[in-house]
Amino acid sequence: MTITFARIGAIAMAVLCLAAAPALAVEIQWFEQSALKISTPGGKVILVDPFISNNPKTPEEYKDLSKIGEVDLILLTHGHGDHVGDTVELAGMTGAKVAMNSDMGQTFRLLGLLSKEQLIRFNKGGPIQPVEGITVTMVGADHSSEVIHDGAVHPGGEPIGFIIELEDGKTIYHAGDTGVFADMAFIGSFYDPDVAFLPIGGHFTMDPTHAAYAIENLLGPRTIVPVHYGTFPLLKGTPEELIEALGETEAEVVVMEPGETRTF
Repeated sequence: MTITFARIGAIAMAVLCLAAAPALAVEIQWFEQSALKISTPGGKVILVDPFISNNPKTPEEYKDLSKIGEVDLILLTHGHGDHVGDTVELAGMTGAKVAMNSDMGQTFRLLGLLSKEQLIRFNKGGPIQPVEGITVTMVGADHSSEVIHDGAVHPGGEPIGFIIELEDGKTIYHAGDTGVFADMAFIGSFYDPDVAFLPIGGHFTMDPTHAAYAIENLLGPRTIVPVHYGTFPLLKGTPEELIEALGETEAEVVVMEPGETRTF
């Protein structure tokens, strides 16, 4: 095959164009409480704690689950109803894999809530790749967990958080429901999260003051999105209080509105 100078030039130009093309960003939609829809640079869709249809703060226009579209993976931080939310219905609608702590997964399996083909049971430790190109690591959280089904209480295993590494290497930390705990320092130093979704409502989780301490002294994320506040009267913490508690900081606090989608 003869390669002409013109062809070499065309190839070089194509390579330069590819190199100059901006990297695709991750889009994240917040439905309020801790519910996220993550649309990754590689075209995957991940839901975290999808408490949507019965969420009092989710705008009505986003409560139609059929509008969520295709979902590849659902991640659950613990068994409380304001986090499990619409998981079972969405898994049935989309065929998505559903990943959670091993003990809670056993409860979901025994109750017949999820098929064994969709359920991923795992624990804190090494990372897994539940869908192509996405790496998920389970990390600790300081909270509680139980599954209530048909009026009965079932084991919910340990509450946890997730480190989600996307195809482009960007790392998201979803803390789940938690208070401050010392191993946040490990999460900050080892995973170095680009974006951290942290609860600030208080009463059941960190309040703004405690969250500010975790951000400044343990986690050190570049971007923080406060979540799990204002949904119910007991969750009194506000983003304004978080910003005030942080004072001068290099971290960016991004305050999202319910239903809003942001690019990170």
